[in-house]
Amino acid sequence: MASDLGLTGGEGRRVEFSASKPVARGAWGRRLLIAAVLGWFAILVLVPTIALARQVFLGGFKPFLDALALPEVRRAFGMTIGITAIATVVNTVFGVAFALVLTRQRFLGRALADGVVDLPFAISPIVAGLMLIVLYGPEGWMGRWLEPHGVRVVYAVPGMVLATMFVTVPFVVRELVPVLRELGEEYEQAAHTLGAGRWRTFWSVTLPSIRWGVAYGVTLTIARSLGEFGAVLVVSGNVIGHTQTATLYIEQGVESFRPEGAYAASLVLAAVSFILLVGMEYVRKHVEGGKETRP
Repeated sequence: MASDLGLTGGEGRRVEFSASKPVARGAWGRRLLIAAVLGWFAILVLVPTIALARQVFLGGFKPFLDALALPEVRRAFGMTIGITAIATVVNTVFGVAFALVLTRQRFLGRALADGVVDLPFAISPIVAGLMLIVLYGPEGWMGRWLEPHGVRVVYAVPGMVLATMFVTVPFVVRELVPVLRELGEEYEQAAHTLGAGRWRTFWSVTLPSIRWGVAYGVTLTIARSLGEFGAVLVVSGNVIGHTQTATLYIEQGVESFRPEGAYAASLVLAAVSFILLVGMEYVRKHVEGGKETRP
């Protein structure tokens, strides 16, 4: 069966294309691709999440709330929130500055710095924790000088903050670098030409243009900080009520065969990360959609 599509050739011949079979094959291929991708996503992400939620609520909603009300759970979440807040603020400020330096400055070693910023993605968090111990531990280069002066880094909160900052360094930088490169320097140079200083140009021209990149970087930093385990485990000592975060509490709960609190804490961490990521996308589409439809 010939389709309605047709073209006139150079010698006046009408060339008709039989499009029904290729379209049908394309439709089936598209459906198979969608099914394969959704099945892969469901097996890896959706099914384990549903299994966790089912396990948490097997006994109802009250055991879930009781598990979260345990003092050690509240202290673990309090420490996690505090460390996440510090790591997010510091890495956002320096991440924006790092991205601007990589895209707006020319200096020796810029390519090396651009590659090394991904190092926390490439190495194990446990290795990152060991690196901090080698540097700040009692026998480390800095630790031998800091501890006699009363500054304890490893097996204390400062080391946990440093470990969390280390593993979350790339998020803001990697969100902003492509945005800044695509944006170019024309608008900033125009602002300089009109008499704006560096700070005025940054606040009025650069930051509004990269705000969604910053927002995505901050969201990913928060989500990763909340779930950090390996590096924090190495440098914390995992002392209940003192250096135990939510993820360390979960690991201890599973290892001690008292998993009820661990299940509840796991579900809370997963839910918070999900809400952050989905909420960020919803807010962006809502704001951008409002601007597009605005007369």
